[in-house]
Amino acid sequence: MEERRIEFSPPDITEAEIVAVSEVLRSGWITTGPKTKEFEAKLHAYIFEEILEENADPRKRVVCLNSATASEELIIRILGIGSGDQVIVPAYTYTATAAAAIHVGAEVVFVDSQSDSFEMDYDAVERAITPATKAIIPVDLGGVVCDYEKIFEIVEKKKQVFVPKNDDSLGSKIQKSLGRIVVIADCAHALGSKKKINNAWINAGNIADFSSFSFHAVKNLTTAEGGAASWKRIEGVDDKEIYQMFQLLSLHGQNKDALTKTKRGAWEYDIKAPYYKCNMTDIMAAIGLVQLERYPKILARRKEIIKAYDESMDKLGIWHIKHYTNEIQSSGHLYLTRIPGIDEEKRNLIIERMGEKGVACNVHYKPLPMMTAYMQYGWNIKDFSCARDLYENLISLPLHTLLKNEDVEYIISCFKMCNR
Repeated sequence: MEERRIEFSPPDITEAEIVAVSEVLRSGWITTGPKTKEFEAKLHAYIFEEILEENADPRKRVVCLNSATASEELIIRILGIGSGDQVIVPAYTYTATAAAAIHVGAEVVFVDSQSDSFEMDYDAVERAITPATKAIIPVDLGGVVCDYEKIFEIVEKKKQVFVPKNDDSLGSKIQKSLGRIVVIADCAHALGSKKKINNAWINAGNIADFSSFSFHAVKNLTTAEGGAASWKRIEGVDDKEIYQMFQLLSLHGQNKDALTKTKRGAWEYDIKAPYYKCNMTDIMAAIGLVQLERYPKILARRKEIIKAYDESMDKLGIWHIKHYTNEIQSSGHLYLTRIPGIDEEKRNLIIERMGEKGVACNVHYKPLPMMTAYMQYGWNIKDFSCARDLYENLISLPLHTLLKNEDVEYIISCFKMCNR
């Protein structure tokens, strides 16, 4: 068998993306401008299946930023969550999920995983809720959408202990309108994922109250770096007000973006507060627009690869994440396997052997209570036995649209040999 060199997750960039970026560079407008607004509008149409009349439509419920981490943090800031508040986060996730809450001064409360799933233990979520709890952040790991019906059932059940922020801020208005803990979906992996709710397929980004997406280089749809936030309509709260708050928070608190200031006589602006700088550029948006146009084919190819993996893993008796069921249609972002009967040392040895054969594998993820930063907050992995067990024998196989059928066959063949 001839050895191949297979990367874990390279970006799928075609000549179309290169041409689009070149056009933006030649246009003289490379920062946040018309392409970013167009990308927002097209993402809105994709997520909500609702076409807007124009890019600046006040009903727009998507904003593009420079990362999913920024998207999540700005969501939390808009909600008025900060010091004295608690945010429930799965122990089994990447650091960005928890770090965004820590950045605003909130206390992160980790919850263990289910014994046979990467989703949070929902009974543990319910037990973790206190009057200080303001948000729960589920993670759609690998593109598999969480059980949001269960999560909303919990927050409705716990309405009587919810204490909303009480001032004249937008966050207070949102908290009071919802009257319960806010559900913020970490959809970093989940653009294009769907879940059947009440016999209707609902897109990720339109399920939780607020959602954050990642367009990092390793994601299904990339803008190199980049992310987006989306939100569902909230009774009594103007979508335009939420969108404008995102703009203020992401552009130094400036009440006019650069594009608006170029209009004749419109140079003057105000700084409403000393905020942050995390906007998306038109260079990034140009890549995203082409990727979004290509996205149905990208998702279809991922599904083909996953089908081949599933058939082989089932024959080998190896547990694997289930991307497609009667209730869930995943974006197919990660292919996670768990090797029965092995420990962390044996798992690492298998990854090393795969690497020797030219196949790059990974682990998603090392639970946060195992990381130095979170251990310093007092968290101990001994309190998260299910997360630890999930991590110990997990291997992520390469899954991307640059893989040819013969590459997939090679990966499967190597995986069989390395598991003997």
